[in-house]
Amino acid sequence: MSQPPKTADQIEAMRQGGKILATVLAGVKRYVQPGMTGLEVNEWVEKEIARLGATPTYKEPVPNFPGVICISVNDAIVHGVPTEYAFEKGDVVGFDLVLTYKGMKTDSAFTMVVGEQPSGAVKHLLNATERSLYAGIDAIKGRGTYAGDIGAAIEKVLSEGKLGIIRELVGHGVGQEMHMKPDVPNYGRKGSGVLLHPGDTIAIEPMATLGGERIYTDPDDQWTILTRDGSLAAHFEHTVLITENGAEILTQL
Repeated sequence: MSQPPKTADQIEAMRQGGKILATVLAGVKRYVQPGMTGLEVNEWVEKEIARLGATPTYKEPVPNFPGVICISVNDAIVHGVPTEYAFEKGDVVGFDLVLTYKGMKTDSAFTMVVGEQPSGAVKHLLNATERSLYAGIDAIKGRGTYAGDIGAAIEKVLSEGKLGIIRELVGHGVGQEMHMKPDVPNYGRKGSGVLLHPGDTIAIEPMATLGGERIYTDPDDQWTILTRDGSLAAHFEHTVLITENGAEILTQL
């Protein structure tokens, strides 16, 4: 299914909004320290978004999320609700943010280790998951690219890294709305799935674990999605524009 067409002004708004989003997430990476709480980070992010002239999509009526940024700690994969939990040194924390700028939405995420450089299995988890994101982006050859081309490239990196691939959650179209067609799974077969067209904008977001692939939603907050086996998880994401000959990453500085 094709996305509704975008005007040149709408695409430019996504470029500008993507730069704002990337600026905020780069600030998060510098700001977060052991002892801080998710609520403190959420408050800082909300002020940064306002300072830079955008608005937090998560606070819109849909999805009406209880925060402006998702903060997913350790075995939480995505959609983590900011809480009073104070980060400890060595926590693996994912930050996922969607911004609205001039009516257009962009979406990006990264995972980090709090207070120290990642090492061992955690370093492998983060490096391989991020590498799979860029493999998915590199698989975009512009006109004639299928969603399955992206998924196959992501799956190859994660499988070779012997990581659990989260198959129940997928990337997606983004632009006029936060979640649009098409779905962009993190696995697949080349030449399968939806055909992408120049002008389409999609969020590619591999999620992987050091254990299994089964997931569940926290029954207490009804938002946070966790690994069933308690294994650590990582999540990286960019919004990209399909061009005639490749892809343009909109959510990087």
